[in-house]
Amino acid sequence: MNKKVERNYLEITSLKDFRDSFYNSDEYAVEIVNPVDFQLNKFFYKNIGKNHNWVDRLVWTEKQWIEYVSNTKVETYVLKAKGEFAGYFELILHFEANEVEIAYLGLLAEYQNKKLGSFILSAAIKNSFLKKPKRVWVHTCSLDHKNALNNYISRGMKVFKTETILY
Repeated sequence: MNKKVERNYLEITSLKDFRDSFYNSDEYAVEIVNPVDFQLNKFFYKNIGKNHNWVDRLVWTEKQWIEYVSNTKVETYVLKAKGEFAGYFELILHFEANEVEIAYLGLLAEYQNKKLGSFILSAAIKNSFLKKPKRVWVHTCSLDHKNALNNYISRGMKVFKTETILY
């Protein structure tokens, strides 16, 4: 593709720095996927990622998906709107470093631009801090949703590294 992409790494080290979205609706709920279901992760990855050049996992076999979601370091959460799937996020628990990475986070197209990005990110940060990490981190890039970087910053995350890569 040979396109310049800006990638930002962000972190938050304390719930004191966290600014909740205060999205108040009984229509939406975030819940952990238990038992794990690789088809769900694969569905969200493909459907959300198609608009943001998520391509790494498109070549994964069923076995690779199962191994990934079955790893005790990975937790998947879904956002439901009136019982229907609306979005998801994956947390990777880096036990050795005492950190939580928000690996993937996104909304299906029909649920975008309804302030749900701040709602689901708030849920991801709060669920991450339940693990009592020294920090929660994520990276986002200019291929992600146009509001992604501002959403992370608005929730209290701070950029700690920026790089430009050729994609």
